[in-house]
Amino acid sequence: MMGQAIGEDNFGIGGRELAQLVRNRENGDDFLGQGKMELIDKNNNRRERSFVLYRKDQGDLSQQVLRFAAPADIAGTAFLSVELGKGETEQFLYLPVLKRTRRIVSSQKGHSFVNTDFTYEDMERRDVDLWDHKVVAVEKIGQAVCFVLESVPKKMTKTEYSLIKSWVIKDINVPVKVDYFDKKNRLFKEYRVNNIENVQGVWTEMAVSMFDVINSHRTVMKNEKVVYNSGLADELFTERNLERW
Repeated sequence: MMGQAIGEDNFGIGGRELAQLVRNRENGDDFLGQGKMELIDKNNNRRERSFVLYRKDQGDLSQQVLRFAAPADIAGTAFLSVELGKGETEQFLYLPVLKRTRRIVSSQKGHSFVNTDFTYEDMERRDVDLWDHKVVAVEKIGQAVCFVLESVPKKMTKTEYSLIKSWVIKDINVPVKVDYFDKKNRLFKEYRVNNIENVQGVWTEMAVSMFDVINSHRTVMKNEKVVYNSGLADELFTERNLERW
């Protein structure tokens, strides 16, 4: 979809304010999603996985677990992400073949998340205060009017990106298009929301994709079942639970 520039002289919102609205948008107290993931290479060879995703918020902090259910070579592999505050997030990966959980250290967060086009960094929410934000335009993506937000890492921020450019739908504060630029300022990856629905009063990304421009590889994720506010137990979000397979 092509973006059509409109009203570029008066945006009516600051960059940091918009970034905070995106982070704080309505997401329910917890989330349970079941879906499919597809990995597509440059020759259109496809590999499919099924997954379950759990998320629970504790005040301003969030924790999530993603567990793969199929195929057999990845079934049981599970990922835990726990926000600690002040831009710090702990991440753990359980590998059933090794029957052990390993912590993802900061130097590994730019690595591919289980051979997808998402990195471990992409699997956590970014702290608004670790980036400088600026609204640079208002554009239409299809029928949706979007703020165009440019986010540049501050000097001490640990990231693989030099710029993140997001198209955020006005009023609902959902990014539907995000371009990621690497340290050489090259367009590196393209994130797209292909389907968005209102589920239990929450605008929900039902189908998304991440495309690696440099390697011509794509990861597509589709939610097939979504439930909010079901009262997920805290015990789900522990290292011990990762190993229960």
